[in-house]
Amino acid sequence: MPRENRKRGKKHKNKATEEVPSHEPSHSEPEPQVGPSWIISAPGEGSEFNPEVPFGYVDADVKAYFRTVDIQIRDWQEAADAPVDEDGTVDPNAEKHMFFVAALNEMREKEKQLATDPDCSIILERMAFSMDDFVRRVFLDSLSGSYETLAKHRFASHVCQTLLTVAAETMGREAKGVVAQAPEDSDGELRTVTDLVLDICQELLPSFSSLVMDPYASHVIRALLGLLCPSSKHSSSHESSQGAVRSKKSAHWKSRQGPLTSVFDVEKRNDKETTNTQISPKLRAMSRTFVETMRNKLGDNEVRALAADKVASPCLLMLLDVEVELEMADERGSLMDRVTVGIVSASLDGDMSVEPSDYLGTLFRDPTSSHLLETIISRASDAPFALIWNTYLKGRLSRLAIHPVSNFVVAKVIERTDASQLATTYDELENVWQKMITTSRTGVLRSTIDRSVALRTLEHNAIEAAFSSLDLVSDEDRLCLVPCMLSLHTLQTYKSMKSTEPSESNPQKNGKMEGKRSSSQTNVQGSLLLQSLLKLSHPHNQPVINSLNSLDSSERLKIAHNATSSRVLDILLDSETVPGKAKRAFVQSFCGSYHLLVDDRIGSRVGDRCFAFADTYLKEKVARSLISQEQFLAGSYYGKFFCRNLNLYLLKSRPDEWKTFQSNKKKGITNSAASTSNNNSIGTRTSILDGEPPNGLPSKKKRKRETRAKDEIDELFDHVQLNKRSKGDKATAATPPTNYALDAISTKQSADRSVDNELKDVFSAIRDAPKGDKKTKGLSGKNKQ
Repeated sequence: MPRENRKRGKKHKNKATEEVPSHEPSHSEPEPQVGPSWIISAPGEGSEFNPEVPFGYVDADVKAYFRTVDIQIRDWQEAADAPVDEDGTVDPNAEKHMFFVAALNEMREKEKQLATDPDCSIILERMAFSMDDFVRRVFLDSLSGSYETLAKHRFASHVCQTLLTVAAETMGREAKGVVAQAPEDSDGELRTVTDLVLDICQELLPSFSSLVMDPYASHVIRALLGLLCPSSKHSSSHESSQGAVRSKKSAHWKSRQGPLTSVFDVEKRNDKETTNTQISPKLRAMSRTFVETMRNKLGDNEVRALAADKVASPCLLMLLDVEVELEMADERGSLMDRVTVGIVSASLDGDMSVEPSDYLGTLFRDPTSSHLLETIISRASDAPFALIWNTYLKGRLSRLAIHPVSNFVVAKVIERTDASQLATTYDELENVWQKMITTSRTGVLRSTIDRSVALRTLEHNAIEAAFSSLDLVSDEDRLCLVPCMLSLHTLQTYKSMKSTEPSESNPQKNGKMEGKRSSSQTNVQGSLLLQSLLKLSHPHNQPVINSLNSLDSSERLKIAHNATSSRVLDILLDSETVPGKAKRAFVQSFCGSYHLLVDDRIGSRVGDRCFAFADTYLKEKVARSLISQEQFLAGSYYGKFFCRNLNLYLLKSRPDEWKTFQSNKKKGITNSAASTSNNNSIGTRTSILDGEPPNGLPSKKKRKRETRAKDEIDELFDHVQLNKRSKGDKATAATPPTNYALDAISTKQSADRSVDNELKDVFSAIRDAPKGDKKTKGLSGKNKQ
């Protein structure tokens, strides 16, 4: 007996015969096979169909081999690309191609077993991104006839999704006439990816109405619809899109599997070709067939039941999108007509009012079907939308706008309102603005302000709605608009929170608490509301500007140093409706505290934007205010980059050139033109110091190094070289100097003094630079030892 088959424990010789069950064979059991008693059937052989392994188990050796394939591909995906030889004769992907071909040969005739295996399915997904067009066609063809079973499988459904996702790139190339040719030694004719996808659709079409309700197949159907109609709003061609084919759980698991990209060249890895531009008419006709199949096989109540189903509702949403793209929504009996309970049919009949349906009223408050209703409202034509407004929204906005679910639907509705409907919205929501702030459901308020900005009407009502939401009544209270809106608290709540701030007795503790408090008080929704208010026309956005100007410098710095609230300052500088005078006043308000502003990761970005907006006069004013803080900026991790843009050395030594450079930079003049003017001025000074007249003599041809733009360090060393050259000329001169030579000597002496002074300033700045902390000194001391 082989050693590996022996069992541990005591031997019981006569017990084997006693333990044999003696029962009559039933009709479900297989008949005993004739043969030796030592032949044992494999597990599952001759038994009933197992849905978990519909195509059988994968051999252990094959599974072990593909584990090594997975490890190698992951190493290649995570590692950098191999360098190409200078000769270009060695292909860096040659080894990868050989390895990949060997893996594909081992995969042959085992594709279905590998796709249904829990360990190997993700390996196939990883390999699909590295397949070329021909291999993808072979792989898709090998699964033909089994897509319905694979789509319903827990693991194989993910493989189908990935194959359909990468097939979009191949279909895009085939639409342009680039079709991968089969090898010469291959037999038969291989279909294109477009034909294979159409065959997949024909295979799934008989059971299409049941597949949309399957928890695994529904994701495959969504991927297929996104491939057939990529122009749809909820196209699932990308995992991050709103119509992503993977569930949240599946996407989270997939994110832990490492990068899923091609192991070959960067060009292929970064290839994002899709079929958005060119769609085959056959694919468009197939998407129409899917919609018609759903209409014919399901009744009105069955279609409405799909809207509340968590699995089928996303598929129905994509079908509605496809229906709108194919201009089939405004038909009697369409999917949109059934979900809206006859709204489309009533609009075709010319009815201005219909009896409200309880079913459609529940869609506003259902967490699942509300997404479907948002799509219907945003994609419906004008006549059905007007009926939905008059029947389900008009007179009920105050209740729907503060509901935890329906407020999202109302926000979508407001995006489509006209001037009269927007006026009705302001009238109905007049008493609930403040409740939106207290419940942190500001989507309706923001949509209302944005709609006023888009239509350029009722803007006064928009700013009044903002005041009412924060309970700002008097002019003095309205100066607190910005801090109240950023914290998303009413004025009374904001003042009570401000009064409970820690005292200044312990500055170190207060600083820590202040940082935590400021980060928690700044609200994203409040920042978005302020950005929308700044886009109002000038007389109506002035309260936001006045509130910003009323803040002291420390509060403005807190806003600028916060990643969320600093976006408000960006809109202030970018908005076309904010007057230029207000923008200049805002930039000038930081004078005296710019060194504190840019000494921060977020604040340095705000400082750069302020400096880029300012004109030359204002830039000079900002730069001169920072001359005394030059050492502080040099020692700041973020401030040194802002100081580099200021070019304070050039401002102190040659202010006229600094102004010219800044004005040219503002106008967008290239650096080459500015450097040419700089070189001309430097060349004039050089000719004078060399004793040559500035005009009348041809200039010598300059080296390439001297033609580039020079900074202050280059000019400093140029002066030193000129000083040495002039000293040598003075020692060897045999004739008395001419008038312009005397001028050159005096200029040289003044240059010597200026260079000495400048060098002293540089060395003194280095000596006075802030030194490292004690830990750094300790480390440096250890390193010295």
